[in-house]
Amino acid sequence: MLPVLLAPAAPGPWGGPRLGPRHGLVLALGLVLAVGAAEAQGTAQGRPSVLATLWRWTPLLLEGFAFNIAISLLAMAIGTAAGVLLGLAQVSQAAPVRRVAWFLTQFFRNAPWLVLLFFAMFLLPFEFSVAGITVPFPGWIKATIGFALPVMANTSEIVRGAIQSIPFGQWEAAESLAFGRRQTMWMIILPQCVKRMLPPWMNLYSLVTMATVLASVVGVTEMLTLVSEVHAAEGGRPELLAPLYGYALACFFLYCYPIGRLTVRLERRFHVRT
Repeated sequence: MLPVLLAPAAPGPWGGPRLGPRHGLVLALGLVLAVGAAEAQGTAQGRPSVLATLWRWTPLLLEGFAFNIAISLLAMAIGTAAGVLLGLAQVSQAAPVRRVAWFLTQFFRNAPWLVLLFFAMFLLPFEFSVAGITVPFPGWIKATIGFALPVMANTSEIVRGAIQSIPFGQWEAAESLAFGRRQTMWMIILPQCVKRMLPPWMNLYSLVTMATVLASVVGVTEMLTLVSEVHAAEGGRPELLAPLYGYALACFFLYCYPIGRLTVRLERRFHVRT
């Protein structure tokens, strides 16, 4: 196991290239070309305008995209809370606790996300009873739990790596000042870990946001599901495929790209050499 988990290398002196504005321009150009080709094809066959069709369905598609964002935020909140506890358990002084935490981290970290999603969708109940009242358990909540499991495992590893990257002298200095282990962890070690954990945690959020489209496979009505339904509602016009899916791609890019740029800035600012 690596003694430290650092954020991926930032551009400049630390590593290779990153996404930049030119990549966004290439994506925009590709989308414009796809829409233009589809527009020309539809016009030649006397079909409604592709741009008008996209505009008409935009409110519905953006509603589905907002649902993707809501799932990603909830999954990150649940997974981060559980992952911090699991990461702290990985550095516990109790060997049984440390081993169980390590096993859970490695299991959920290396399991395919789609398998975990199916696991949550089909093994969790569709409803449960509380005091004689039947409460439904919607599919989107189960999908959120399915995404929270890998978030938990990856956050656990981020926390574990950040804690172990703090010089041991910090623990010795705290012990010399009569701090207990819990006081040292919460008042000295974890505050120093925040800047080490934040960039990889933000990268993880971008991955979770993009992975939420997997929920369409298990019947959750999110953006990709709505794209398929819109295409079917328009009679399955083949020229609409590239514009519709390109529209979805552009939405995710415009949402995740600023997060990626902010992550790069934080990596440059908080880069820690050991």
